[in-house]
Amino acid sequence: MASEDVKTSESAVSTIVNLAEEAKLAREGVKAPSYAILSICKSLVAGGVAGGLSRTAVAPLERLKILLQVQNPHSIKYNGTVQGLKYIWRTEGFRGLFKGNGTNCARIVPNSAVKFFSYEQASKGILYLYQQQTGNEDAQLTPLLRLGAGACAGIIAMSATYPMDMVRGRLTVQTDSSPYQYRGMFHALSTVLQQEGPRALYKGWLPSVIGVIPYVGLNFAVYESLKDWLIKNKQFGFAEDSELSVTTRLACGAAAGTVGQTVAYPLDVIRRRMQMVGWKDAASVVTGDGRNKAPLEYTGMIDAFRKTVRHEGFGALYKGLVPNSVKVVPSIAIAFVTYEVVKDILGVEIRISD
Repeated sequence: MASEDVKTSESAVSTIVNLAEEAKLAREGVKAPSYAILSICKSLVAGGVAGGLSRTAVAPLERLKILLQVQNPHSIKYNGTVQGLKYIWRTEGFRGLFKGNGTNCARIVPNSAVKFFSYEQASKGILYLYQQQTGNEDAQLTPLLRLGAGACAGIIAMSATYPMDMVRGRLTVQTDSSPYQYRGMFHALSTVLQQEGPRALYKGWLPSVIGVIPYVGLNFAVYESLKDWLIKNKQFGFAEDSELSVTTRLACGAAAGTVGQTVAYPLDVIRRRMQMVGWKDAASVVTGDGRNKAPLEYTGMIDAFRKTVRHEGFGALYKGLVPNSVKVVPSIAIAFVTYEVVKDILGVEIRISD
């Protein structure tokens, strides 16, 4: 009789334990998707904040860079960074320094959010495949694999937001004396669609994608590799308890930005010029007077390279490089550090280099 009571008690305990485990699994099953969605949202928010803050901080230099890239070579109003900023201030005032920044932020916030998130997901996927291939579960991403993940992220982010980048370029170029005024991003989008067709929103997409592969790829690869190198080797005393200070991370981001933008810059110039094609008032901005007053036309990326070099020399491919260098170093540095800081504040557990 006692034996039966013991068996009955054991059976009851076993049933309770099983029910408890099933309830726990059920709860985890409900929480897992919601946690994953929350983590994705936090990562996207961190990327968006990083992009908006970093671009606004250097908006005057961004505008000057684009103006120099498409400046009329026969009517040069300024040559240097300081001279150019003074000219914009004198002719358009303080607001002129930030013209196009609203559109730029409307583009860069989703672009940056998608880029950082895509990099994290691409890194995880590439790392998993690499570990499976090598049979080493402890294997880490190499600089080359980080370059590939960064390139994937850049292509996805660029393609997703390219129409906004295209109209942002036109909004940035136009001045108060331009023959035709776009009133804003949505007006520019609708005008381009009506006058030039849907394909016009992707003018310059090919050089953009080709340029974004080394640019974004090198940004992530150099930044992550530098961080890992400093932490593992404890070089120069920068790493404390396997963590880098904000200043050191800013320096890593600055180095990454310098390498990436120098390699990809000529493609950025060609992209901007191709974006002007089809805009009937672009001739007054890009081309010269007299015989060069005809509407600017390129048949493609190679043709744009050839005509730019033939008419203006090889140096034209690096127009605006100085203000861009001054801009991109703090911009990339601020973006990387802001992203990591915001992720820490939001409690996102994943790291960029996972």
